[in-house]
Amino acid sequence: MTLTIADTRDLRAENGVVSSSSAGPRSDQPRRRAFTSEYKLAMVAEYDRAAPGERGALLRREGLYHSHIIEWRKARDAGMLVARPAAEQPQARQGKQNEQAASRRRRRGQSAEQAELERLRRQNEKLAKDLARTQAALDIMGKAHALLELLCESEEPTCEQGPST
Repeated sequence: MTLTIADTRDLRAENGVVSSSSAGPRSDQPRRRAFTSEYKLAMVAEYDRAAPGERGALLRREGLYHSHIIEWRKARDAGMLVARPAAEQPQARQGKQNEQAASRRRRRGQSAEQAELERLRRQNEKLAKDLARTQAALDIMGKAHALLELLCESEEPTCEQGPST
């Protein structure tokens, strides 16, 4: 971050040294929001339950974008987005939620395996393409080398000797 003289006016102490306090001239600017896993899972579930006409209202109410839901859904399906373990949840809600959470974890586990399988398939396809490209390049290099050898062998020595006297 670059500070101008105008930015440092209020930060200068009597000795002219700029302090690094958090109450600087730009401390009132917005900060990036951070969402908990529970919130993300709840919003994705609520979005999925909502009727098509109500989804936009949900996003506006929460100040979210459709891309948030898409990314969170992908993370959930890949198993990267999980709620806190039941031991960390408040005791009042644990009874019925434990059964629901266990069934969600089982479903997520299957989808996480499917996502991992799909990732490995894509990686395998990419590596197969890379291998084919490398083999083609090696074939071309081998043919070029053979051609150069043929040219060198067929060329007669052209060492001209000077006139003999």
